[in-house]
Amino acid sequence: MTAELVRGQNHPLPEARIEIRVSAGKPIVAGATLSDEQGAVHGVEWVAHPGSPTLPGIEVSKQAAADHRLACDLDALPESVHRVSVLLALPSGVGGPVRFGAVAAPFVAVTGLDGSEVASYTITGLDAESAVVALELYRRQGAWKVRAIGQGYAGGLAELLTDQGLPQAHQLAGTINEAVAQGLARSVAAPPPRTADGDRSRQAATPVRGQDQGGTAPQGVHGQVPPQHGHPGGQTSGSAGPSGAGTTGHGAPPSGYPSGPGQADPSAVTPSAGVGGPVNYSHPGRQPAAPPPPPPTAPPAQPGQPAQPVAGDATGWSMEERLYNQVWGMFEDLARSAAAYRSAVDFAESRMEQELDKVLSDPRSRIGGQGDAAREAARAKHSQLVDRARESLDRDLAQLTAESEVVEPALPPAFARWDNPVWQGYRVPMEVPMALRLGDLHLPESAGLSIPMLVRLPLERGLWIDSGRAGSVDASIADSDERRRLAMETAVAHAARLLAVYPAGDYAVHVIDPGGSGATALAPLTSTGVLAAPPAVGAAGVNEVLAGLTQRVDLVQMAIRGGAADSLPPDLDTAEQLVIVNDFPHGFDDRAVTQLRYLADEGPAVGVHLMLVADREDASAYGPLLDPLWRSLLRLTPVPDDHLADPWVGHAWTYDPSRVPNGSQVLQHVLTQVAAARRSWNR
Repeated sequence: MTAELVRGQNHPLPEARIEIRVSAGKPIVAGATLSDEQGAVHGVEWVAHPGSPTLPGIEVSKQAAADHRLACDLDALPESVHRVSVLLALPSGVGGPVRFGAVAAPFVAVTGLDGSEVASYTITGLDAESAVVALELYRRQGAWKVRAIGQGYAGGLAELLTDQGLPQAHQLAGTINEAVAQGLARSVAAPPPRTADGDRSRQAATPVRGQDQGGTAPQGVHGQVPPQHGHPGGQTSGSAGPSGAGTTGHGAPPSGYPSGPGQADPSAVTPSAGVGGPVNYSHPGRQPAAPPPPPPTAPPAQPGQPAQPVAGDATGWSMEERLYNQVWGMFEDLARSAAAYRSAVDFAESRMEQELDKVLSDPRSRIGGQGDAAREAARAKHSQLVDRARESLDRDLAQLTAESEVVEPALPPAFARWDNPVWQGYRVPMEVPMALRLGDLHLPESAGLSIPMLVRLPLERGLWIDSGRAGSVDASIADSDERRRLAMETAVAHAARLLAVYPAGDYAVHVIDPGGSGATALAPLTSTGVLAAPPAVGAAGVNEVLAGLTQRVDLVQMAIRGGAADSLPPDLDTAEQLVIVNDFPHGFDDRAVTQLRYLADEGPAVGVHLMLVADREDASAYGPLLDPLWRSLLRLTPVPDDHLADPWVGHAWTYDPSRVPNGSQVLQHVLTQVAAARRSWNR
């Protein structure tokens, strides 16, 4: 059983070869010092750091990262070493946060080589400190133990190393910072390419290379989730993936989960199709993890039958990460199986056409029954090939459907549909999840099988809820007023889910409703009191909200660029901010439009996010002025629509929004708890 340590608590280590895993919300530096029985560090050669990552018995990361693995073989340490101190520090001079109080609390875990967790420690209570001694491994009566330390230093690495008794502390701190800066510069170009070993393999058919896969797709890496999808081949076409992120048809590869089970993000997906190889849906936003804890094992399969699916049957350090990766694997499998089926059908049709052309080009076959027999034989071969491809697809769909039936009930609230019973036992979380569900994705061949569409958190781009006429049958039937109502209800459901998955006080929602037309749809938010302020109406209300959010973006940007994040005004709300804009662009002047474009472009990087509810046709009077705004947002529809285009394998994914069941009180139940937690937090 894992020991969850608090500061000062210790726990025995059952084995000598261990790993120390560090997880933080932002890139940090990890290192270790070796000391003798009196706690003295004898020199710089007793410090493992990015510039010198390997010492006898210890190895650390070579650069700053949000996740680290430190390998430790206690038996290989010199006999004079009685203590190993694990150090964490924020990178100096790279434009990031300068104190731990401005980032999520780092989490440190000691695990065995098989991934089994021995002890863990969440380092809380840090504020102005920029370096901290996280853990200490120490020898006591021939046995090794781990102790949670959590000692922070406002003076950074130099002060920490000085406190460790190292005379060359300032010089070594400079060496470490220089090594980290060089490492960051080298790592910006692109993440390491995904190898075939990283692909999820199951009994799904390998895609047959078709005309849409001849050649190598672009390998792009973007830290921001590109805009969501429009109609395939059109100006707003995008790329699909379970993370709900896509492209705008302007050449930017998707980032997120279909492109984004990211987003953005996840929430970042970069599908690529290589010549003769499988489609690569690698996720550059997620670096390869350490060997994870062994996932749940499926019951033994009957001879000749596929293995029974198990929820969490994927790699990852936690069940949440395993489920996220499993959903992504399901999306990948469905994409590959559908690509294989379509390619096989195309091949069968091409072969039949060639054989029929050959028959018709021979005058002798036109006389007698030879021509008819040849045509019948060509059609029979075609049917045989298509039937085989369909059998393979049906087998894959059956396996994926069985897996979906196991995975859906096991999903946490952030990944679950609104009708999942997990919401009935909802409690306000203590930490932000890795992703958020915005709906479902499916293909024409997949019938009732849908894959959750997840985007990585925090959001890396705004959302556009399209209230206009989409390509689906439902949207063409609904009149304009009904479409606007559905779009606003969809926006409220997404905002409620965002509020529900963040800890109390970590997320704030503003509403701009110039004409007051969204009052009915906004009732769940206004009646429960979860909004930061009443919905803004009229020109004065619009200007006040936009001016406040624009000023917040400016202040945070200046503080970060100047390395003075701790100098922000004390009354500045540091929570993530979401502003819902209804019925855009009606009621917005040129100044307000410019502010919205600024928030869409600059806001996500500093925690301000935009959700537009708008019909693009209504904005046609603005001409190309608003095109950059649409392209910067992730397009979602309030009704099912096949606007998520996947140019890498030629799929047009149908997006189905996440709806609250009719008559359900789940939204009221969840928002009531969010409001209560917020009031308690404010006290």
